[in-house]
Amino acid sequence: MRQLKYHEKKLLRKVDFLQWKNENNQRELQIIRRYHIQNRDDYKKYNKICGMVTKLVSIIKRLDPKDPTRIELTDQALNKLYAMGIITTKKSLVQLEKLSTSAFCRRRLSVVMVRLKMAETLKEACTLIEQGHVRVGPETILEPAYLVTRPMEDFVTWVDTSKIRRKVLAYNDKLDDYDLLN
Repeated sequence: MRQLKYHEKKLLRKVDFLQWKNENNQRELQIIRRYHIQNRDDYKKYNKICGMVTKLVSIIKRLDPKDPTRIELTDQALNKLYAMGIITTKKSLVQLEKLSTSAFCRRRLSVVMVRLKMAETLKEACTLIEQGHVRVGPETILEPAYLVTRPMEDFVTWVDTSKIRRKVLAYNDKLDDYDLLN
């Protein structure tokens, strides 16, 4: 084995192979656990989007408040994020400055299912989604990380062939005789 050069030795002294920089991020781990995020890359993507929105807001704020471009960009950003369900009201850019990763996590299909009382826990909701029991609109969704927009929230329901749907309808005395034949 060749001798290490002085610079290589100096570089190796600074690198700690036992502890990585991203392992000590308590906030990240807390959010991943709270929202039952199975893929860490999803959290990174949400975080990156938050950073991009914050950067956009800082660029918009540099423009003159009466500038028509600023007004149009502000309206577009607020309308888009409101329609996605990320922000609660379309009041001002201040909301966008404080945008957090949790806002995106709250729009995940599994979280929406728990809020709609279709499942008791996030883990149960993820399992039901992965098994193919849930649809959004006409599409069956198999990914718990699917982001549900505000208009699509009303169309989160059970798949027609799901036994869970049949059980719920039977419990509520709404099971149709035609459904019993299938």
